[in-house]
Amino acid sequence: MEDILYNAKEVASKIIIDAGQLAKERFDNFIKLEEKGDYGDVITEVDHMAEKIILEEISSAFPGHKIHSEEAGDNELESDWFWQVDPLDGTNNFVIGLPVFSSSITLLYKNKPVLGVIYEPMVERLFISSLNGGSYCNNKKLRIKLRENPRKFNIGWIQGHNVQNEDKAVRLRHYLDTNCKRMIRLWAPTIQWCMLAKGDIDGIVLYNSEGDDLYSGIIMVKEAGGIVFDFQGNEFTEINNEPYLIACHPNNKNYFLQIVNEGLNLSKVPVEIT
Repeated sequence: MEDILYNAKEVASKIIIDAGQLAKERFDNFIKLEEKGDYGDVITEVDHMAEKIILEEISSAFPGHKIHSEEAGDNELESDWFWQVDPLDGTNNFVIGLPVFSSSITLLYKNKPVLGVIYEPMVERLFISSLNGGSYCNNKKLRIKLRENPRKFNIGWIQGHNVQNEDKAVRLRHYLDTNCKRMIRLWAPTIQWCMLAKGDIDGIVLYNSEGDDLYSGIIMVKEAGGIVFDFQGNEFTEINNEPYLIACHPNNKNYFLQIVNEGLNLSKVPVEIT
């Protein structure tokens, strides 16, 4: 396993930069735009071009591994080793000229993430995280930060495309927004996970958003000292097809668990950090 992880890290780190630099060169200069799905998502030729770079290299280096990618789908192989690829996380931002997007590669072993690589091309930040190996940004070790005043918390919000304006999601978003310094929605989830791992934000609430951009972020936060758990307080351990998750510093678990459940139930119980 160690040899595969080492080789996987080397391959993923190189090809994700190649894919990201292509996206950077095409920023404000893409040609083709298509609607994807029923909820306003979009795709460009840059998504496909970046994906091709990544998939060709992974398939060549690890021909027996299972791969699922955002646009190409599944390679239909069966393996304990499973790659997930989002070649352009934040395509909607890319399309409207907002330079907030990334590329994401995850490797899972028996449905548990063991490697996450995320690249922000516009600022040239390369994030790498491996199981029991820590999380790094441009070779600098990351540690999640602890703030103790909830009114100063910046909280990231992530929701699946199919959630839209579901009543419970709307109530929870509003409750979080009015009980913290700022609730952030970036349309680029992997960047939010990296922000939490770096200590730039204080927590993430994820509402039914499973996809190829999820598990690279989860391992990034966990290896930076954070915790990830569901709305009932159970630790995240492996792939979940309908995840409802919270991520934060371990000392803030009770606070986030309580405020999320208050937001869902609209109760008025005072929230305290323990």
